[in-house]
Amino acid sequence: MPAVVRYLAARLGAAALVVWGAATLAFVVLQLVPGDPVDAVVGSNALLDAEQREDLRHRYGLDEPLVVQYATHLGRLATGDLGDSYQLQQPVIRVLADQLGPTLELALYATLVALVLSVAVTLLTTGRARWPRRVSAFFELVVVSTPSFWLGIMLLTVFSFRLGWFPVSDSGDGRSLVLPVLTLALPIAAVLTQVMREGLLDALEQPFALTARARGLREPAVRSRHALRHAALPALTLAGWFTGSLLGGAVVVENVFARSGIGRVALQAVGGRDLPVIQGVVALSAVAFVAIGALVEVLYVVVDPRLRKGTGVVAA
Repeated sequence: MPAVVRYLAARLGAAALVVWGAATLAFVVLQLVPGDPVDAVVGSNALLDAEQREDLRHRYGLDEPLVVQYATHLGRLATGDLGDSYQLQQPVIRVLADQLGPTLELALYATLVALVLSVAVTLLTTGRARWPRRVSAFFELVVVSTPSFWLGIMLLTVFSFRLGWFPVSDSGDGRSLVLPVLTLALPIAAVLTQVMREGLLDALEQPFALTARARGLREPAVRSRHALRHAALPALTLAGWFTGSLLGGAVVVENVFARSGIGRVALQAVGGRDLPVIQGVVALSAVAFVAIGALVEVLYVVVDPRLRKGTGVVAA
């Protein structure tokens, strides 16, 4: 079997295992949550007799043994059927599809801003002078230590309520994206900057940097054209944390700024014990985690050609 085929088979198997593990854990945890799922379907204040409740249990398969419910859930998940929302009375796949666009828009812009900020600050604070590094490290520590909801509230207070530069909630234009994107991007950029700065300082002491200087390259060119590639490798190892920050941060940001999206739907589903929606969000998050992990592996190969040997990819 060719090396590329073995590599792809191993990656697909690992991806399937991650999705299965997330779906299984979500199913087990939701079974431990107190309360009757029927109340999520009809509302906790609805007056139903025992026969009506039993009919609803049978309709949604809640009267089946847990093993049967688990097998049914995995079977539907394998075919892309996430069931119907208890509260919205719609297929979960449609509910998530309707809300996926705003969340993707927020996550993509936040990712772009975080990457640009981290690279720019890293390059600007790794010169010979120490004071820019210390000032940057102080602000990075403050941003990382500030909870996302508090950071969002502070940005709203200053730039919306007092200065009036940006709308308080989603108004449908680009201005309403600025504060949510910054709330989600700043903590990520702060962590990436800390990691990349250490990697860049270490790379600047390596022999290849000395060789580049001996060839007449100026220090900014050495940092941006040679050392930055090596500094990016440690940052790529944070892909799992990066994905979790985007997904978890979307829940906070979308609710603080009253934006529609997967995060807001997830919070409403948790509050209303809408089990199919919660399981759908978990499955979607697992797939996103796997996809970003695969993308990071490709970026590893692009950044460091020495890794191509293990994947069977021929170096150019």
